Amino acid sequence: MLESLTRQTTSGRDLSAEQVAIAVGALTDEGIPAEIKSGFLSALAQKGETPAEIAAFARELRALSVVPPIDPEICHREILDVCGTGGDRLNTFNISTTVAILAAAAGVTVAKHGNRAITSKSGSADVLEALGIRIDLSPQEAAQSLRDRQFAFFFAQKYHPAFKNIAPARKLCADRGQRTIFNFLGPLLNPVQPSAQLLGVPRTSLCEPIARVLQTLGTRRAMVVCGEAPGSGASDGPAFLDELSTLGDSTVAEFYQDRAFSCSVISPKAFGLRGAKLADLAGGDRDTNARILTEILAGRERGPKRDAVLLNAGAALFVAGRSRSVTEGMELAGETIDNGAALAKIEQLRA
Repeated sequence: MLESLTRQTTSGRDLSAEQVAIAVGALTDEGIPAEIKSGFLSALAQKGETPAEIAAFARELRALSVVPPIDPEICHREILDVCGTGGDRLNTFNISTTVAILAAAAGVTVAKHGNRAITSKSGSADVLEALGIRIDLSPQEAAQSLRDRQFAFFFAQKYHPAFKNIAPARKLCADRGQRTIFNFLGPLLNPVQPSAQLLGVPRTSLCEPIARVLQTLGTRRAMVVCGEAPGSGASDGPAFLDELSTLGDSTVAEFYQDRAFSCSVISPKAFGLRGAKLADLAGGDRDTNARILTEILAGRERGPKRDAVLLNAGAALFVAGRSRSVTEGMELAGETIDNGAALAKIEQLRA
């Protein structure tokens, strides 16, 4: 059946929701060879996944994930995730993870979904581990941390067991230089299903379709962002960050519930931020990035790295309803660092 769907996508025809369900069943079936699965994933990517297809895949895979026992009272709160799809390959420090901890310190309940590094030197799991924050919490422990500390890390490997049967096919595609739909799906599969999301993508053309997917999936409030990264030295065209950029303009697609969908371009100058270069945001391995994160949240780093965190934290706090604008969110984020609450949050999570 998967081969039939491969022929369909090769001919340029989109998949129905029912066909996506069949495809997910085949992709997670350990009895189907990885070569057949990779052929399907490659054909789907070459056709170009529609928002409806991405949403259907997300629904099917969510149904296969482990669901943590979140308290009903917590479910009635605004729950935020801050993450990127990865894939920008610019090796900046862990901006999203820094923002996630800062947002929790500012009073937002944050369910951080992530994994180890795939296209960078340090993923969210890697840098949190280097900070001494547990990433291997059981679903019960993560739910308790979310309740008691307003932050928990949901390690993707623990919540998506079906992915073990997809991994060999993804590796075959990666070895051929072929991306797959799973490059988009990671941030859509948070097992807590957060009500608010700041999501970064590595191409401006993805902002609107991924925001439409989040809206279809029932996210209450979201921003999908992609920022210019001049000076990357890329020979195949302009480079982009899967974050709001302090280096150049950022494309933003956002919505509130099932209405008020908008797309815009914003400049860091509108927020009074000084100019910066890509080298100013450079990261390294997990230990280097853990030191950078700590320096920022301790208030000792006052330069371009702090600016990048404040801009993205401002957006995260706005999306989560903690501030009335990105600018107000930036001010709150700065206060949360300067009054010691951000560093105290790291210590609390270590404990």
